[in-house]
Amino acid sequence: MPVTDRDILFEDNHLIAVNKKAGDIVQVDETGDEPLDEQVKKYLAAKYNKPGSAFLGVVHRLDRPVSGVILFAKTSKALERMNLMFKNREVKKTYWAVARKRPQEPAGTLVHWLIKDPKKNVVTPYLKEVQGSQRAQLSYRLLGELDGYFLIEVDPLTGRSHQIRVQLSTLGTPIVGDNKYGYPRGSRKGSICLHARRLEFIHPVKKEPVTLFASLPRDGFWERFERFEPAEN
Repeated sequence: MPVTDRDILFEDNHLIAVNKKAGDIVQVDETGDEPLDEQVKKYLAAKYNKPGSAFLGVVHRLDRPVSGVILFAKTSKALERMNLMFKNREVKKTYWAVARKRPQEPAGTLVHWLIKDPKKNVVTPYLKEVQGSQRAQLSYRLLGELDGYFLIEVDPLTGRSHQIRVQLSTLGTPIVGDNKYGYPRGSRKGSICLHARRLEFIHPVKKEPVTLFASLPRDGFWERFERFEPAEN
């Protein structure tokens, strides 16, 4: 599905943010499927009647089965500055995840050391540092329960591959649909119940606070959790 005005969460001369659909890939991979960055380039070229391809820089990534807010840079200056902000952990990321099991503790902080097997595309967590591992940290809190499903808000401090997915699985609360990390079955839609909810940062050029908020997918499942949305949204 092409990117349309409905998918755009924010745009100015420097940045554009999209509410990514689960199943979209952010950048080209071995599948050959059209990536989201190319879709956004086509959207910008059509919107502004530009010949050729518009500049678009990938600031960060989301796993293919994950939905939610993703940010791109429209200028090289914005790309360089946003990359540095992510590296320096100056961007606050908030996710919503749905699990079938209640976490034993309603809130907490998780720290693991992760190693990724690139051939299998699977991450293994360790409680202590091991050779070749990367430290991963997140905080979580249980927002509520609905029909036997548990909504968990996650704030990752680090941005490791598959971090939220594998770290929540260590609690015995794998994300619904994520059979790679412990859920009994996968989704027919190729999605998992993990949604990038918010990004908060200082604009790299205007130096103003920016909060990007991605509404929940309209897929027949996520809608039931809308009651947990903050009133101001």
